[in-house]
Formats: sequence, C-alpha cells, structure tokens
Amino acid sequence: MSEQIDTLDEQLLAEYFEKQVEGFKGPLTASKFADGQSNPTFKIDAASGTYVLRRQPPGKLLKSAHAVDREFRVINALRNSDVPLAKAYHLCEDTSLIGSMFYLMEYCEGRIFWDAAIPEVDTAHRTAMYDEMNRVLAALHSVDIEAVGLSDFGKPGSYFERQYNRWTEQYRASELKPIDAMEKLIDWLGNNIPADDGRVALTHGDFRLDNMMFHPTEPRVIALLDWELSTLGHPFADLAYQCMQLRMPANVGSMSGLMGADLKALGIPNEQEYVARYCERMGLDGIDNWVFYLAFSFFRLAAIVQGVAKRAADGNASNRNAAKVGAFVEPMANLALGIIKNESGR
Repeated sequence: MSEQIDTLDEQLLAEYFEKQVEGFKGPLTASKFADGQSNPTFKIDAASGTYVLRRQPPGKLLKSAHAVDREFRVINALRNSDVPLAKAYHLCEDTSLIGSMFYLMEYCEGRIFWDAAIPEVDTAHRTAMYDEMNRVLAALHSVDIEAVGLSDFGKPGSYFERQYNRWTEQYRASELKPIDAMEKLIDWLGNNIPADDGRVALTHGDFRLDNMMFHPTEPRVIALLDWELSTLGHPFADLAYQCMQLRMPANVGSMSGLMGADLKALGIPNEQEYVARYCERMGLDGIDNWVFYLAFSFFRLAAIVQGVAKRAADGNASNRNAAKVGAFVEPMANLALGIIKNESGR
C-alpha cells in the first residue's frame, strides 16, 4: 500500500481500471497536478485516452473532510442537469489499493484562471465570464434535488447553525496556536446566526473562479470542479463565498482577490451588481443578513486554511506550499471583523 502523496502505482491502477472502467486500456502514466490544496489530483494518460484521478490524501483525516465519495455521487447525479460537469467513471472505496479512496473522471480540455482579475482576456470576455459564473451558480441552486436523487445529500434546514458548529469544531481540531481575531469572529457569528428562512438548495461549498474550467476560446464554463464540500445547504452561502473574492487582497494563499481593483475598467461587476444579477435569475427581491453571510464566508475559509496548515504540520498536505497558508488565517478573520464593524455598526 502506497503512502505517497505525489506518486501512484501505475501498473496496479492500469490493471484495476481495465477491469472496472468500460473501454479503459493501459498502460498508463500518472502525473500530479501542482495546484490545489485538498485532494491530490492526477492526470492519467492511458492508451484509451486521458483521464483525471482524485484521491483522498493518505493519513489521518478530519471528520467528513476530503469526501471524494460525495464528489463522485453529486457529479453523477447532475450529469443531465444544466450544471456543466466532467463525467465521473468509477469510484474505488477500497483504501487498500493506493492507500485511500479515489475516483476516475473525464479529462476536460479548457482554461482555468487563478487571478480573479483574469488579465489573460479582454474586457468584454471578462464581463461575459463573470456573468457566466453567475449563470452557473443560479443553475446549480435551481436543481430539483429530489428529481436528481440528492434529497438525502445533507440535512435540510438550520444550515448556518450546523455549518457554524461544524467549522468551529474543524477549526478547533486543527488549531495550532490561539488567534484572537478568530475567537472574536467565532463569538460574533455564534451570536448573530440568522433565523432559518427555509431555503434549501444543492450548494457547491467552494464556488470560485479557479474551481471552474472554461471553454478553450469561449467565455463558457465547461466544468464546475472540486465538489468536496457540496451538500444540501443555503444558496446564499455560495453567493457570499464568491463575492468574498471582491473584498480580498490580491493574494491570500491560493485564492486571488480584487480588493482595490478598478472593477469598472476591468469589466467585472461590483458586489451589488453581481448580487442583483443573481437575484434577477433566481426571482428574488433582495437578500437580508448579507453581512453575516460574508463574515461567515471568511470564517469558513479561514477554518479550511487552518486545516491545510495542520495537515502540513502533520506531513499529510497535498501542496508543498501548504505550510505557508496558515499565515492567512488571522488576516482573513480581521477582514471579516472589518466588514462587521463597518457595515453592521457592531
């Protein structure tokens, strides 16, 4: 059994996939994608074509983290929906094969952008890309959960209360040192959870620019990626999480922000415009408790980042730069506290 993060037993996998995946033909070579912090992801070049393998990292994992089996299930469930996806071929739950669960999926040829300002394209293209992300988000939140067989994919109702408890617990489990700003943020969030409004949708959990693959030349999303955190939840959590990038500095770990950027010159909608377009698509008059949703988004990302830092400390991180990301926990908590102070008067 391999405990390596960066390498796979290519002969073993080729033999396995030939038996389990229709049309698969070895031999294969596996090369790890350099980007990403969570589930190690590999490009699989085989005689039958190119694929992608996503696996859980080896070693002890936090409860409910790195749920590649949930990723596989939701991708399969949405295959005939309006949400753009890569096809999922096979899930292996036998951890003895390579040391953890993994699944094989389609390799899509397209573009992934890491800089939220998308400097690689012109202004008109950039505007269309942001509107396309907005469209995909609305399509996701419009999925008929029961019709696609995901009515048991999470607990409906009290989403933010449950998420607050979950991520506070996850943060405590990966805490390396006390951070005063996080303590203040945890306290404020716990005292300001909005009353449940009954909204339930399939949520992505990490809806942002670099988790989308765009067509090679068109401003069109061909695959929404990284479904590890997807669940039945509150749709405004995804919306606030993406809008968080508008309020973040240019570089926070692997996540790029647009704080201080000239959005109009870039052709990127501001937060008010982006939220209004989403509301228009979803038939909403507006959104209450927006400050809470934004602050919670910063908190959850900070908790995720703390988990990455903990895995680095334990020697199980997928990305070689993981140890550095822990430094971003405090700044993110302070950004959330600033939003609370400036926009809620508290």
